[in-house]
Amino acid sequence: MQVNVITLFPDMFKALSASGITARAIAQGLLSLETVNPRDFAEDRHQSVDDRPYGGGPGMVMTVPPLSKAIGAAKSSMDLVNKAAPKVIYMSPQGKPINQKRINELAQQDSLIVLCGRYEGIDERLIDAEVDEELSLGDYVISGGELAAMVLLDAMIRQLPGALGDNESANQDSFASRPLLDCPHYSRPEKVAGHQVPGVLLSGDHEAIRRWRLKQSLLRTRERRPDLFMQLQLSHEELALLDE
Repeated sequence: MQVNVITLFPDMFKALSASGITARAIAQGLLSLETVNPRDFAEDRHQSVDDRPYGGGPGMVMTVPPLSKAIGAAKSSMDLVNKAAPKVIYMSPQGKPINQKRINELAQQDSLIVLCGRYEGIDERLIDAEVDEELSLGDYVISGGELAAMVLLDAMIRQLPGALGDNESANQDSFASRPLLDCPHYSRPEKVAGHQVPGVLLSGDHEAIRRWRLKQSLLRTRERRPDLFMQLQLSHEELALLDE
């Protein structure tokens, strides 16, 4: 996978390329991560990428010319031989909330350009001309698209084959295939401050452990996220576990 990020703060993405699972995935060649700074395409000596909004109001708006040139440069730097053109994703509080289904779909792409806005936002004409999709972390506002882009990329990289030490890890995460929260997890020591590991996890009975974990996932989802629980199509086994 090839990913290019349009950002005024490229150093922020060293958090992905230098640490943890994402750094290992980049080192293994599972994806390439590059950044393009729109200031490099500004035409004045101040490297301006923003201006006052038409109609008045507070704040500044990122302008079309440097962003358009930055996106063009990002596309030109990618190896797109026999591949579809990269999708351009704009991280915006006005976008659709990200969910695991969309993460999984985007992780199948050969290439992706992620656009990070700042200030009051981006000139709408750039969005109309260049952006394929707007995505949001949720119904709140942060200072810019960089943190949102890093969350998106981290979630996507986890889905790439070979990115995790155990390929089953991603399949067992919350939301992996259904709107179902993960079960509780325990490790050594067996007893902590009087609290014991559930006996079934010490039994060695793999079928009993599987049933216990599924039951806990169902109960946790019902208690903590009833909105998700209502979306579940429950099997006969799951209904029986809830009855227990």
